[in-house]
Amino acid sequence: MTWRVVSATAIGTSHQTNGTDCQDECWAFVEKLGGEDVLTVFVSDGAGSALKGGEGANLAIQAAVRFISLALAEPRVLLTTALAKACAQSVHEAIAAEAIACKLAPRDYACTLLGVVSRADATLVFQIGDGAIVIDTGAGLEVAIEPMTGEYANMTHFVTQADHADVLVARIYPLPARNVAAFSDGLQRLALNLSAGTAHAPFFRPFFDVLARASLEQEDALQAQLADFLESKAVNERTDDDKSLALASWVDGDCPEVEIEVSASCQP
Repeated sequence: MTWRVVSATAIGTSHQTNGTDCQDECWAFVEKLGGEDVLTVFVSDGAGSALKGGEGANLAIQAAVRFISLALAEPRVLLTTALAKACAQSVHEAIAAEAIACKLAPRDYACTLLGVVSRADATLVFQIGDGAIVIDTGAGLEVAIEPMTGEYANMTHFVTQADHADVLVARIYPLPARNVAAFSDGLQRLALNLSAGTAHAPFFRPFFDVLARASLEQEDALQAQLADFLESKAVNERTDDDKSLALASWVDGDCPEVEIEVSASCQP
């Protein structure tokens, strides 16, 4: 059992206009941990109002990947909500340490954190902040956790908050993930039916279909095509924010070579 994965980020047109960098980071990877294939997917969106939000997002992804690799190195480590909280705490501490070293405050690195860890026995999903995780463990696509907003419009929660453990939401599925998509809030209007709180299946289906049929050697080409899609006119007409999208599809056995063509419906 394994997964095909692809991830990419693209700068928003508003950031291009303002001369600011992309503040999103994402990750999708499969590695052998504790003798099993483990899928890890992470997305982090740096706060536009933060001095170093983009750097915070980068630090968050690095710290989350490092934590899970170490935590699951031994066999039979359970995927639990406690593991999710420990991962978020590790990310929080890594960013805080960088802030101290640079004589700044953690809020200067404010960023969200979305995570998925999946293997044969279970899938752990957790989230702090906006953006969303869409998952299929055999019953069809669903939004795993309701995207978080703060007390006021255009506000959200961040892993850099002192009370990050209180706002973290985690969910455990007793099955491996068949399909996963994690994305920053720049794609929420395209990928979700916001009024119903459901996934917009036509947006995801082309990606998952291609991934499920792709060979391992084709992942690099898919990466470039996903980046092109996120930078396309069709996407930029719907959102001016930075975009991150990390995808994974479970494949069983050898996959035949396929012609790579990614196009997704942007219309909920």
